[in-house]
Amino acid sequence: MTHLECGACGAEHDASRLHNLCTACGKPLLPRYDLAAAGRTLTRDSLRSRRSDLWRYAEVLPVADPANIVSLGEGSTTLVRASRLGDGLGCKHLYIKDEAGNPTQSFKARGMAVAVSRARELGVSKVAAPSAGNAAGALAAYAARAGIEAYLFMPRDTPRANIIETSFTGAHVRLVDGLITDCGAEVARGKDAEGWFDVSTLKEPYRVEGKKTLGYELAEQLDWRLPDVIVYPTGGGTGLIGMWKAFAEMEELGWIGSERPRMISVQADSCAPIVRAFESGARFAEEFPNAATVASGLRVPKAIGDFLILDALRESRGAAVAVTDAELIEGAREIARLEGIFACPEGGACVPAVRQLVATGMIGADDRVVIFNTAAGVKYLDTYTQ
Repeated sequence: MTHLECGACGAEHDASRLHNLCTACGKPLLPRYDLAAAGRTLTRDSLRSRRSDLWRYAEVLPVADPANIVSLGEGSTTLVRASRLGDGLGCKHLYIKDEAGNPTQSFKARGMAVAVSRARELGVSKVAAPSAGNAAGALAAYAARAGIEAYLFMPRDTPRANIIETSFTGAHVRLVDGLITDCGAEVARGKDAEGWFDVSTLKEPYRVEGKKTLGYELAEQLDWRLPDVIVYPTGGGTGLIGMWKAFAEMEELGWIGSERPRMISVQADSCAPIVRAFESGARFAEEFPNAATVASGLRVPKAIGDFLILDALRESRGAAVAVTDAELIEGAREIARLEGIFACPEGGACVPAVRQLVATGMIGADDRVVIFNTAAGVKYLDTYTQ
Protein backbone atom coordinates (compact mmCIF):
# COMPACT_ATOMS: atom_id res chain seq x y z
CA MET A 1 0.00 0.00 0.00
CA THR A 2 1.33 3.41 -0.99
CA HIS A 3 -1.45 5.83 -0.01
CA LEU A 4 -5.17 6.39 0.33
CA GLU A 5 -7.08 8.06 -2.48
CA CYS A 6 -10.51 9.64 -2.38
CA GLY A 7 -12.94 7.77 -4.61
CA ALA A 8 -14.62 11.05 -5.56
CA CYS A 9 -12.12 13.91 -5.77
CA GLY A 10 -8.86 11.92 -5.99
CA ALA A 11 -7.21 13.66 -3.03
CA GLU A 12 -4.34 11.62 -1.56
CA HIS A 13 -4.03 10.84 2.15
CA ASP A 14 -1.19 9.37 4.22
CA ALA A 15 -1.95 5.69 4.78
CA SER A 16 0.23 5.54 7.89
CA ARG A 17 -2.35 7.57 9.81
CA LEU A 18 -5.91 6.79 10.91
CA HIS A 19 -8.52 8.18 8.56
CA ASN A 20 -12.24 7.99 8.12
CA LEU A 21 -13.53 10.01 5.15
CA CYS A 22 -11.69 12.31 2.76
CA THR A 23 -10.82 15.57 4.49
CA ALA A 24 -11.36 17.48 1.24
CA CYS A 25 -14.85 16.30 0.24
CA GLY A 26 -16.13 13.84 2.84
CA LYS A 27 -16.30 10.83 0.50
CA PRO A 28 -14.79 7.32 0.95
CA LEU A 29 -11.06 6.68 0.80
CA LEU A 30 -9.63 3.71 -1.10
CA PRO A 31 -6.19 2.12 -0.59
CA ARG A 32 -3.80 2.20 -3.53
CA TYR A 33 -0.83 -0.10 -4.09
CA ASP A 34 2.43 -0.30 -5.99
CA LEU A 35 1.13 -3.13 -8.14
CA ALA A 36 4.38 -3.48 -10.07
CA ALA A 37 6.16 -4.24 -6.80
CA ALA A 38 3.33 -6.46 -5.58
CA GLY A 39 3.41 -8.44 -8.81
CA ARG A 40 7.02 -9.48 -8.30
CA THR A 41 5.92 -11.93 -5.61
CA LEU A 42 2.16 -12.13 -6.04
CA THR A 43 1.59 -14.16 -9.20
CA ARG A 44 -1.08 -16.56 -10.33
CA ASP A 45 1.40 -19.41 -10.02
CA SER A 46 2.45 -18.39 -6.50
CA LEU A 47 -1.11 -18.79 -5.25
CA ARG A 48 -0.87 -22.56 -5.61
CA SER A 49 1.43 -22.82 -2.59
CA ARG A 50 -0.09 -20.14 -0.39
CA ARG A 51 -2.40 -20.24 2.63
CA SER A 52 -6.03 -20.90 1.78
CA ASP A 53 -7.70 -17.88 3.39
CA LEU A 54 -8.02 -14.36 1.95
CA TRP A 55 -4.57 -13.41 3.28
CA ARG A 56 -3.15 -15.35 0.33
CA TYR A 57 -3.43 -12.00 -1.48
CA ALA A 58 -1.31 -10.21 1.15
CA GLU A 59 0.56 -7.92 -1.24
CA VAL A 60 -2.69 -6.21 -2.22
CA LEU A 61 -4.05 -5.97 1.32
CA PRO A 62 -3.24 -3.08 3.67
CA VAL A 63 -1.54 -4.85 6.60
CA ALA A 64 2.21 -4.25 6.50
CA ASP A 65 3.32 -6.58 9.31
CA PRO A 66 1.91 -10.14 9.23
CA ALA A 67 2.08 -10.16 13.03
CA ASN A 68 -0.89 -7.79 13.03
CA ILE A 69 -3.16 -10.09 11.02
CA VAL A 70 -6.30 -11.04 12.94
CA SER A 71 -7.73 -14.10 11.27
CA LEU A 72 -10.30 -16.82 11.83
CA GLY A 73 -9.75 -18.43 8.41
CA GLU A 74 -12.00 -16.11 6.41
CA GLY A 75 -12.38 -16.32 2.64
CA SER A 76 -11.92 -19.18 0.18
CA THR A 77 -15.65 -19.88 0.19
CA THR A 78 -17.19 -22.32 -2.23
CA LEU A 79 -18.43 -21.48 -5.71
CA VAL A 80 -21.26 -23.93 -6.31
CA ARG A 81 -22.56 -24.83 -9.77
CA ALA A 82 -26.33 -24.40 -9.42
CA SER A 83 -27.57 -26.45 -12.36
CA ARG A 84 -31.07 -27.27 -11.11
CA LEU A 85 -31.80 -23.69 -10.10
CA GLY A 86 -30.29 -22.43 -13.33
CA ASP A 87 -32.40 -24.75 -15.46
CA GLY A 88 -35.55 -23.37 -13.85
CA LEU A 89 -34.42 -19.80 -14.48
CA GLY A 90 -33.35 -20.38 -18.09
CA CYS A 91 -29.70 -19.86 -17.19
CA LYS A 92 -27.44 -22.79 -18.16
CA HIS A 93 -24.31 -21.67 -16.31
CA LEU A 94 -25.40 -20.40 -12.90
CA TYR A 95 -23.12 -20.37 -9.88
CA ILE A 96 -23.66 -19.44 -6.23
CA LYS A 97 -20.80 -17.91 -4.27
CA ASP A 98 -21.76 -19.15 -0.81
CA GLU A 99 -20.41 -16.76 1.81
CA ALA A 100 -22.10 -18.65 4.64
CA GLY A 101 -18.86 -20.65 4.88
CA ASN A 102 -17.04 -17.73 6.49
CA PRO A 103 -16.15 -17.94 10.22
CA THR A 104 -19.05 -15.72 11.34
CA GLN A 105 -21.33 -17.26 8.70
CA SER A 106 -21.46 -14.19 6.48
CA PHE A 107 -19.44 -12.19 3.98
CA LYS A 108 -18.93 -9.50 6.64
CA ALA A 109 -16.06 -11.57 8.05
CA ARG A 110 -13.92 -10.58 5.07
CA GLY A 111 -14.18 -6.86 5.60
CA MET A 112 -13.93 -6.96 9.36
CA ALA A 113 -10.87 -9.22 9.35
CA VAL A 114 -8.96 -6.67 7.29
CA ALA A 115 -10.37 -3.59 9.03
CA VAL A 116 -9.60 -4.91 12.50
CA SER A 117 -6.14 -6.07 11.46
CA ARG A 118 -5.27 -2.63 10.09
CA ALA A 119 -6.82 -0.92 13.12
CA ARG A 120 -4.66 -3.07 15.37
CA GLU A 121 -1.60 -2.14 13.30
CA LEU A 122 -2.40 1.55 13.75
CA GLY A 123 -2.84 1.25 17.51
CA VAL A 124 -6.63 1.38 17.81
CA SER A 125 -8.03 0.18 21.15
CA LYS A 126 -11.78 0.81 20.61
CA VAL A 127 -13.93 0.40 17.51
CA ALA A 128 -17.57 1.21 16.84
CA ALA A 129 -20.00 0.68 13.99
CA PRO A 130 -23.68 0.62 13.08
CA SER A 131 -24.96 -2.67 11.70
CA ALA A 132 -28.05 -4.36 10.34
CA GLY A 133 -26.77 -7.57 11.97
CA ASN A 134 -24.01 -9.57 10.33
CA ALA A 135 -21.40 -6.81 10.38
CA ALA A 136 -21.91 -6.50 14.13
CA GLY A 137 -21.33 -10.20 14.67
CA ALA A 138 -18.19 -10.11 12.54
CA LEU A 139 -16.75 -6.99 14.14
CA ALA A 140 -17.42 -8.38 17.62
CA ALA A 141 -15.63 -11.63 16.76
CA TYR A 142 -12.52 -10.06 15.23
CA ALA A 143 -12.29 -7.37 17.88
CA ALA A 144 -12.45 -10.07 20.56
CA ARG A 145 -9.66 -11.98 18.86
CA ALA A 146 -7.57 -8.80 18.60
CA GLY A 147 -8.20 -7.69 22.19
CA ILE A 148 -9.97 -4.52 21.02
CA GLU A 149 -13.17 -3.18 22.59
CA ALA A 150 -16.16 -3.11 20.21
CA TYR A 151 -19.29 -0.95 20.42
CA LEU A 152 -22.14 -1.96 18.11
CA PHE A 153 -25.34 -0.06 17.35
CA MET A 154 -28.16 -2.06 15.76
CA PRO A 155 -31.82 -1.41 14.95
CA ARG A 156 -34.03 -2.87 17.64
CA ASP A 157 -35.65 -5.25 15.13
CA THR A 158 -32.33 -6.74 13.99
CA PRO A 159 -32.55 -10.56 13.71
CA ARG A 160 -32.21 -11.97 17.21
CA ALA A 161 -29.41 -14.35 16.19
CA ASN A 162 -27.21 -11.36 15.29
CA ILE A 163 -27.89 -9.62 18.59
CA ILE A 164 -27.08 -12.72 20.62
CA GLU A 165 -23.96 -13.46 18.56
CA THR A 166 -22.65 -9.92 19.04
CA SER A 167 -23.25 -9.66 22.78
CA PHE A 168 -22.04 -13.23 23.44
CA THR A 169 -18.69 -12.33 21.83
CA GLY A 170 -18.19 -9.57 24.37
CA ALA A 171 -19.13 -6.46 22.41
CA HIS A 172 -21.08 -3.57 23.88
CA VAL A 173 -24.47 -3.71 22.13
CA ARG A 174 -26.90 -0.82 21.93
CA LEU A 175 -30.27 -1.26 20.24
CA VAL A 176 -31.71 1.78 18.51
CA ASP A 177 -35.27 2.63 17.55
CA GLY A 178 -34.83 3.28 13.84
CA LEU A 179 -32.77 2.22 10.83
CA ILE A 180 -29.05 1.67 10.27
CA THR A 181 -28.72 5.35 9.37
CA ASP A 182 -29.98 6.23 12.86
CA CYS A 183 -27.42 3.82 14.31
CA GLY A 184 -24.70 5.52 12.29
CA ALA A 185 -25.73 8.86 13.74
CA GLU A 186 -25.28 7.41 17.24
CA VAL A 187 -21.75 6.31 16.38
CA ALA A 188 -20.93 9.75 14.96
CA ARG A 189 -22.24 11.47 18.08
CA GLY A 190 -20.23 9.35 20.48
CA LYS A 191 -16.95 8.56 18.74
CA ASP A 192 -14.94 11.62 19.77
CA ALA A 193 -16.07 11.61 23.39
CA GLU A 194 -15.65 7.83 23.77
CA GLY A 195 -12.46 7.44 21.74
CA TRP A 196 -13.96 5.01 19.23
CA PHE A 197 -12.53 4.49 15.75
CA ASP A 198 -15.51 4.44 13.40
CA VAL A 199 -15.48 1.35 11.17
CA SER A 200 -18.83 2.05 9.50
CA THR A 201 -19.23 0.81 5.93
CA LEU A 202 -16.91 2.85 3.68
CA LYS A 203 -16.37 5.44 6.42
CA GLU A 204 -12.99 3.79 6.91
CA PRO A 205 -10.76 2.57 4.07
CA TYR A 206 -10.16 -1.08 4.85
CA ARG A 207 -13.37 -3.10 4.98
CA VAL A 208 -13.62 -2.74 1.21
CA GLU A 209 -10.20 -4.37 0.88
CA GLY A 210 -11.44 -7.52 2.59
CA LYS A 211 -14.53 -7.56 0.39
CA LYS A 212 -12.50 -7.11 -2.80
CA THR A 213 -11.03 -10.57 -2.26
CA LEU A 214 -14.39 -11.86 -3.54
CA GLY A 215 -13.25 -10.67 -6.96
CA TYR A 216 -9.83 -12.27 -6.68
CA GLU A 217 -11.39 -15.56 -5.58
CA LEU A 218 -13.96 -15.59 -8.37
CA ALA A 219 -11.25 -15.10 -10.98
CA GLU A 220 -9.13 -17.84 -9.44
CA GLN A 221 -12.05 -20.26 -9.09
CA LEU A 222 -13.14 -19.68 -12.70
CA ASP A 223 -9.61 -20.23 -14.05
CA TRP A 224 -9.02 -16.51 -14.65
CA ARG A 225 -12.01 -15.95 -16.89
CA LEU A 226 -14.47 -13.62 -15.17
CA PRO A 227 -18.20 -14.43 -15.33
CA ASP A 228 -20.41 -12.63 -17.81
CA VAL A 229 -22.77 -11.40 -15.09
CA ILE A 230 -22.47 -10.83 -11.34
CA VAL A 231 -25.74 -10.43 -9.40
CA TYR A 232 -25.13 -8.85 -6.01
CA PRO A 233 -27.62 -8.08 -3.21
CA THR A 234 -26.88 -4.47 -2.33
CA GLY A 235 -27.24 -2.62 0.94
CA GLY A 236 -24.08 -0.60 1.52
CA GLY A 237 -22.59 -2.18 -1.60
CA THR A 238 -19.06 -2.66 -0.29
CA GLY A 239 -18.67 -6.06 -1.94
CA LEU A 240 -19.71 -4.77 -5.35
CA ILE A 241 -17.36 -1.78 -5.04
CA GLY A 242 -14.57 -4.05 -3.82
CA MET A 243 -14.93 -6.53 -6.67
CA TRP A 244 -14.87 -3.73 -9.23
CA LYS A 245 -11.64 -2.48 -7.63
CA ALA A 246 -10.19 -6.01 -7.64
CA PHE A 247 -10.81 -6.43 -11.36
CA ALA A 248 -8.87 -3.23 -12.11
CA GLU A 249 -5.99 -4.39 -9.91
CA MET A 250 -5.89 -7.83 -11.52
CA GLU A 251 -5.76 -6.29 -14.98
CA GLU A 252 -2.80 -4.13 -13.93
CA LEU A 253 -1.13 -7.23 -12.48
CA GLY A 254 -1.55 -8.89 -15.88
CA TRP A 255 -3.83 -11.64 -14.56
CA ILE A 256 -6.90 -10.79 -16.64
CA GLY A 257 -7.77 -8.67 -19.66
CA SER A 258 -10.05 -5.66 -19.96
CA GLU A 259 -13.30 -7.66 -20.10
CA ARG A 260 -15.63 -7.12 -17.17
CA PRO A 261 -18.81 -8.81 -15.92
CA ARG A 262 -22.06 -6.91 -16.16
CA MET A 263 -22.61 -5.87 -12.54
CA ILE A 264 -26.19 -6.15 -11.28
CA SER A 265 -27.31 -4.53 -8.03
CA VAL A 266 -30.35 -6.15 -6.38
CA GLN A 267 -32.46 -4.33 -3.80
CA ALA A 268 -35.84 -4.74 -2.13
CA ASP A 269 -38.51 -2.60 -3.75
CA SER A 270 -39.32 -1.15 -0.32
CA CYS A 271 -35.71 0.08 0.05
CA ALA A 272 -34.26 0.70 -3.40
CA PRO A 273 -32.21 3.92 -3.46
CA ILE A 274 -29.67 2.55 -5.94
CA VAL A 275 -32.39 1.31 -8.30
CA ARG A 276 -34.08 4.71 -8.28
CA ALA A 277 -30.82 6.56 -8.89
CA PHE A 278 -29.77 4.19 -11.66
CA GLU A 279 -33.10 4.49 -13.46
CA SER A 280 -33.12 8.29 -13.19
CA GLY A 281 -29.52 8.67 -14.35
CA ALA A 282 -28.43 10.32 -11.08
CA ARG A 283 -24.81 10.15 -9.88
CA PHE A 284 -25.85 10.02 -6.22
CA ALA A 285 -28.80 8.26 -4.60
CA GLU A 286 -31.33 10.16 -2.53
CA GLU A 287 -32.20 8.68 0.86
CA PHE A 288 -35.06 6.22 0.43
CA PRO A 289 -38.07 7.23 2.52
CA ASN A 290 -39.78 4.81 4.92
CA ALA A 291 -37.33 2.00 4.16
CA ALA A 292 -38.70 -1.36 5.26
CA THR A 293 -37.79 -4.89 4.17
CA VAL A 294 -37.49 -8.27 5.88
CA ALA A 295 -34.01 -8.59 4.34
CA SER A 296 -32.21 -6.61 7.05
CA GLY A 297 -28.99 -6.38 5.06
CA LEU A 298 -30.82 -4.59 2.24
CA ARG A 299 -32.46 -2.07 4.56
CA VAL A 300 -29.92 0.69 3.91
CA PRO A 301 -31.81 3.83 2.88
CA LYS A 302 -28.65 5.80 2.04
CA ALA A 303 -25.30 4.28 1.09
CA ILE A 304 -22.24 6.51 1.41
CA GLY A 305 -20.62 4.70 -1.51
CA ASP A 306 -23.65 5.18 -3.76
CA PHE A 307 -21.70 6.89 -6.53
CA LEU A 308 -19.09 4.11 -6.60
CA ILE A 309 -21.84 1.50 -6.93
CA LEU A 310 -23.57 3.44 -9.71
CA ASP A 311 -20.29 4.02 -11.54
CA ALA A 312 -19.58 0.27 -11.58
CA LEU A 313 -23.09 -0.55 -12.82
CA ARG A 314 -22.86 1.93 -15.67
CA GLU A 315 -19.26 1.23 -16.66
CA SER A 316 -20.05 -2.49 -16.85
CA ARG A 317 -23.30 -2.01 -18.81
CA GLY A 318 -25.08 -3.55 -15.86
CA ALA A 319 -28.35 -2.79 -14.14
CA ALA A 320 -30.14 -2.25 -10.83
CA VAL A 321 -33.14 -4.46 -10.07
CA ALA A 322 -35.80 -4.31 -7.36
CA VAL A 323 -37.69 -7.35 -6.04
CA THR A 324 -40.47 -7.74 -3.48
CA ASP A 325 -40.07 -9.25 -0.03
CA ALA A 326 -42.33 -12.13 -1.06
CA GLU A 327 -40.15 -12.79 -4.10
CA LEU A 328 -36.87 -12.79 -2.18
CA ILE A 329 -38.22 -15.16 0.49
CA GLU A 330 -39.44 -17.50 -2.25
CA GLY A 331 -36.04 -17.15 -3.92
CA ALA A 332 -34.33 -18.38 -0.76
CA ARG A 333 -36.74 -21.33 -0.70
CA GLU A 334 -35.86 -22.17 -4.31
CA ILE A 335 -32.15 -22.13 -3.53
CA ALA A 336 -32.72 -24.45 -0.58
CA ARG A 337 -35.05 -26.88 -2.35
CA LEU A 338 -33.08 -27.09 -5.60
CA GLU A 339 -29.48 -26.73 -4.44
CA GLY A 340 -29.47 -27.62 -0.73
CA ILE A 341 -28.14 -24.22 0.37
CA PHE A 342 -30.03 -22.57 3.24
CA ALA A 343 -29.61 -19.02 2.01
CA CYS A 344 -30.28 -15.71 3.71
CA PRO A 345 -33.08 -13.45 2.43
CA GLU A 346 -30.54 -11.17 0.73
CA GLY A 347 -29.17 -14.12 -1.22
CA GLY A 348 -32.72 -15.15 -2.04
CA ALA A 349 -33.23 -11.74 -3.70
CA CYS A 350 -30.84 -12.75 -6.48
CA VAL A 351 -33.22 -15.44 -7.77
CA PRO A 352 -36.14 -13.21 -8.82
CA ALA A 353 -33.57 -10.70 -10.09
CA VAL A 354 -32.09 -13.30 -12.45
CA ARG A 355 -35.59 -14.28 -13.50
CA GLN A 356 -36.32 -10.65 -14.43
CA LEU A 357 -33.06 -10.25 -16.32
CA VAL A 358 -33.52 -13.45 -18.31
CA ALA A 359 -37.02 -12.30 -19.28
CA THR A 360 -35.70 -8.93 -20.51
CA GLY A 361 -32.77 -10.51 -22.38
CA MET A 362 -30.06 -8.88 -20.26
CA ILE A 363 -28.97 -12.38 -19.23
CA GLY A 364 -28.65 -14.86 -22.07
CA ALA A 365 -29.08 -18.60 -21.71
CA ASP A 366 -25.37 -19.21 -22.28
CA ASP A 367 -24.05 -16.48 -20.00
CA ARG A 368 -21.99 -17.48 -16.99
CA VAL A 369 -23.77 -15.92 -14.03
CA VAL A 370 -22.66 -15.70 -10.39
CA ILE A 371 -25.11 -14.86 -7.62
CA PHE A 372 -24.17 -14.30 -3.99
CA ASN A 373 -25.54 -15.88 -0.86
CA THR A 374 -24.13 -13.43 1.64
CA ALA A 375 -24.97 -15.25 4.89
CA ALA A 376 -26.34 -18.43 6.43
CA GLY A 377 -30.10 -18.77 6.50
CA VAL A 378 -29.93 -20.10 10.05
CA LYS A 379 -29.21 -16.55 11.22
CA TYR A 380 -32.67 -15.49 9.99
CA LEU A 381 -34.96 -18.02 11.66
CA ASP A 382 -37.21 -15.27 13.04
CA THR A 383 -37.63 -13.91 9.50
CA TYR A 384 -38.41 -17.31 7.99
CA THR A 385 -40.88 -18.36 10.70
CA GLN A 386 -43.03 -15.22 10.69
